[in-house]
Amino acid sequence: MAKQRLLDEKEKMNPFLWFLFAIVIPVVIAITLTIIVFTVAGVDVVDWAKKTGNNIPVLSSIITTDDEASEMEKEVKVQGRIDAKNAEIEQLSQEKLNLEGTIERLEQQISKLERDLDVARQNPEEPVPDKTIKQISSSFTKMKSEQAALILEQLDTDAAFIILSEMSNDDRGLVMERMDPEKAANITKRFINSN
Repeated sequence: MAKQRLLDEKEKMNPFLWFLFAIVIPVVIAITLTIIVFTVAGVDVVDWAKKTGNNIPVLSSIITTDDEASEMEKEVKVQGRIDAKNAEIEQLSQEKLNLEGTIERLEQQISKLERDLDVARQNPEEPVPDKTIKQISSSFTKMKSEQAALILEQLDTDAAFIILSEMSNDDRGLVMERMDPEKAANITKRFINSN
């Protein structure tokens, strides 16, 4: 009985072993020998296999040819450039918003200064207090020289002269350097005539 069971188990294992030894191993050996023979003969087997596999519907999604690999590499580079440009656009948009806010604030300051100047012109006997002039001059000193120059260019020569006269020589020089040359020349004449 034990002998019979051993024979039954042997018969059950035989089909798998037969398939392995009779079909799989010889096919693998034949494919390996074919590849070696073609490689020695000068045929690029790997490239041929990629091209052939790329024409088979299921395998084409798995196999990538050299052309596809170079296209994917180009696509990655282009996407990197696009991302960099988008980041630059975002940064410039933010900078634009900041500058628009600065312009709006400066325009409000100009209108306030013009109102103060109009009030001072309407009441010529009532001089502008030195404290107010010093405060205005101090606020111009704290600004960037470009911004201060833009504002002072909008004022008349007398008002610009009064504000600049309260500034230190260094600050005055920086602001006048950024101003319109004609306006700066008129203010300079005013400085010369006041001495």
